[in-house]
Amino acid sequence: MAAGPREVALDCLLACEKQGAWSDGYLRNAMQRAGLDSRDAGLCSRIAFGVLQNKLLLDWYLTRFSSVPPEKMEPSVRNALRLGLYQLLFLDRVPAHAAVNESVALARKRSRNPRSAGLVNAVLRAAGREKDSGLPEPEELSIRYSHPEWLVKEFSNTVSPDEVEALLAADNAQPPTQAQVNPLKTTAWELREELTVSGVTAAAHPWLPDCLELENTGNLEALPAFQAGKFYIQDTAARLTVMASGAAPGMTVLDACAAPGGKSFAAAIQMECKGTILSCDIHPYKKNLIESGARRLGLDCVSAAVMDGKEFDPSLEDRFDLVIADVPCSGLGIIRKKPDIRYKDPELLTGLPRVQRAILENVSRYVKPGGVLLYATCTLLRRENEDVVSRFLDVHPDFALEPFSLPGPVGRTEGMVTLWPHRHGTDGFFFAKLRRGQR
Repeated sequence: MAAGPREVALDCLLACEKQGAWSDGYLRNAMQRAGLDSRDAGLCSRIAFGVLQNKLLLDWYLTRFSSVPPEKMEPSVRNALRLGLYQLLFLDRVPAHAAVNESVALARKRSRNPRSAGLVNAVLRAAGREKDSGLPEPEELSIRYSHPEWLVKEFSNTVSPDEVEALLAADNAQPPTQAQVNPLKTTAWELREELTVSGVTAAAHPWLPDCLELENTGNLEALPAFQAGKFYIQDTAARLTVMASGAAPGMTVLDACAAPGGKSFAAAIQMECKGTILSCDIHPYKKNLIESGARRLGLDCVSAAVMDGKEFDPSLEDRFDLVIADVPCSGLGIIRKKPDIRYKDPELLTGLPRVQRAILENVSRYVKPGGVLLYATCTLLRRENEDVVSRFLDVHPDFALEPFSLPGPVGRTEGMVTLWPHRHGTDGFFFAKLRRGQR
């Protein structure tokens, strides 16, 4: 018998916990293998991501209702309880009896202990009763928004105390699916009409042109408009990064850390597909992703190659009008899309600035005199953002920050900007525009 949405969600949580799997990639493949229809896939994604977004809070409640601490439970039981409790506390459309009974069934099926089903039943029924009379709320922001204490401290050092809670809440919000229109094949109005016919709810972005916000998408890749290359999925922040770069028709562009290719595609469209873009990644299999996306969108100015951004290639020296370096980073600006990022071991992040500096140093040699180097990350940590740029500028007086202006709430900047989920409604992103002087 094929696994249902809750069992697929359980398997996802176990894979994240035991194997370090990333939830988005695991779920995409697991839901396809299970043959879930769009409705079940939506439930599966919502409850799996919901548990990851609220794991510390859910465990705080479990300690209130269970005599067995969560960390002492069998992993399958602990995660069945988290799934049931999330549905009880956060999903009004799921009947309480369904949340309880389905979690009990999961425990009965997946636990080695015959008493586990009874434990799950008792804990969830106790939680349901207390929910009806009013549940307490933890005082600690770390527990209330399920961000580890180290991460709350990091954010507290970056934004004002009044903003920290708003940022944590934004991380736990449901992000919009944003479609960037391919004007080489359609218009925003025509695409909106076509998507509506396909059953997708599409609305114009409030301040970014040629961008639609989608709901009820089902399997996006199966939509005729997607297959015809009329749009690609990209957050507003990434699109703004390319807008800031000044990519224009006739340019030669290097996208040095490109996969899956969104910035290369945005640059190609901004260039009206006039010029050349070399889109590179260190992983060979990602080269195929970039090539496939460019073919679908009809962007024949984009070519892909395998390249290590830290290793100098003499054939690329002084060759490009624009070099985009969206470097590997801690990813702490995209927690709302990848909720498990928040549980990374902070010790594993300490070496990232060294890698980022090495890439920036190397690819700067590929910028023509008078050209632009655009440095970008999807994190919110100063040591990976402003500090990397400042250190680079200290040793490269031939580069200087160049001011730019962007639409909406971003406006004019003096050459580098951080986009915040709670301020701008975008992914958390940082980018800096550096102009190389003429010799």
